[in-house]
Amino acid sequence: MPQRNVPSSQNTVPSRRTLLKAGVGIGGVGLAGCLDRFNSETASEIESEYPALGTYPVTGDIVKFGFNVPRSGAYSSEGEDELRAYKLAVKHLNEGGGWVDGFDDLSGDGLLGKEVGYAIGNTETNESAAAKSARRLINQEEVIMFSGGSSSATAISQQQVAQEEKVLYMCALTHSNDTTGKDCVRYGFREVFNAYMSGQALAPIVTDDYGSDLSFYQLYADYSWGQTQQASMKSAFEDEGWSQIDSVPTPLGTKDYSSYLEDALDSGADVIFLNHYGLDGANSLTQAVEMGIDEEAELVVPLYNRPMAQAAGSAIDGVYGTVAWDAQIESDLSNSFTEAFQTEYNGRLPSGTAHLAYAQTLQYAAAAERAGTFYPPHVIRELEDHEYDIGMGQETMRACDHQAQRPVPVVEGLPESEQREGVFYEIEELVSSDQVSYDCDSGPAAECSLGNYGDE
Repeated sequence: MPQRNVPSSQNTVPSRRTLLKAGVGIGGVGLAGCLDRFNSETASEIESEYPALGTYPVTGDIVKFGFNVPRSGAYSSEGEDELRAYKLAVKHLNEGGGWVDGFDDLSGDGLLGKEVGYAIGNTETNESAAAKSARRLINQEEVIMFSGGSSSATAISQQQVAQEEKVLYMCALTHSNDTTGKDCVRYGFREVFNAYMSGQALAPIVTDDYGSDLSFYQLYADYSWGQTQQASMKSAFEDEGWSQIDSVPTPLGTKDYSSYLEDALDSGADVIFLNHYGLDGANSLTQAVEMGIDEEAELVVPLYNRPMAQAAGSAIDGVYGTVAWDAQIESDLSNSFTEAFQTEYNGRLPSGTAHLAYAQTLQYAAAAERAGTFYPPHVIRELEDHEYDIGMGQETMRACDHQAQRPVPVVEGLPESEQREGVFYEIEELVSSDQVSYDCDSGPAAECSLGNYGDE
């Protein structure tokens, strides 16, 4: 782990070992059991050293997490899979199992001497509802951390609440550049790659297959995610020698895309990008194929998710995109998570968003153990520039913008005859973080100003 300059006040906190040793998978079992764990008396002594902040200090024998997911609205099916993974993470923190059995920082007997509990909120796939639900989790349920998301607009609104209330928000699925760009906050951390990184991963692979000097037309969901996604696709593919004909916004939740698709086809574009997500993505892609557009132009869906792929069925055949993670990625940690999830949920394969939810919960818990306290500024400092692995190789949670520097899985949709339960696309390439990363003073990070820790 790189050495970092930390405020002297942090030096009073016992240091913990890293979440995962680089290159060590779940095979490194037994390490957690060798730690000198904090008991409740030790934790209470440490907690009394710091002033009240947000929902800190935690009183009683239970520390509570908040899981704020879309249980209604356009992305509700994804929210339910996130919730399954959140509940599994809490179970493993309290009882052992999954990654907890192989992580140096986690014991499987709670967190800092306390049992882990949780409260659930509903973002409704709506930014105002998401913010209101987040405040309820903080002010009524007194959660020490909250997580969730699917729409980037809801994630960004929750980040603002996190910064105002001084309670950590561990982003789940949020792909907009703005999340860790102009809307970044000290109290928010994003594990998944952003739209800029998707563009950098997709452009060379798609160009290699389709050729250079092509024309393209974009349709995009008209909110933060779609806006930054279409801008990122334009930049990345124009760098490969392509030329954009037009880029047209569509309302979130559109049911009939036929008029938009007709205009795209009439443009004469070689490739049409459908920057839609979830059921919106399934609708636009299915309608495009039903209209025969795939016979006249290539289609690209830059960000896939499993519910979208399942709903689109045969329409995804040969269509490129990126995903947060997939169970087809072979590693000790990926396999361990998949097996634990299937055991818990009757053989159900976990989605990429489930993987994010599980990872972000354990990332927070391990950082609190390393800090030796739930005091938010110290937990934040343990997360910043932290190096770890969640099944796709080494990653870094970058301090300058709280954006994970990580690989990006590029996928291609399978023909319907090869699809099966939970498997709808094949991994074309796991693009390394070196190929998609950018400096702290460039790309989306150039617009980031994180704000204060709260202990200044």
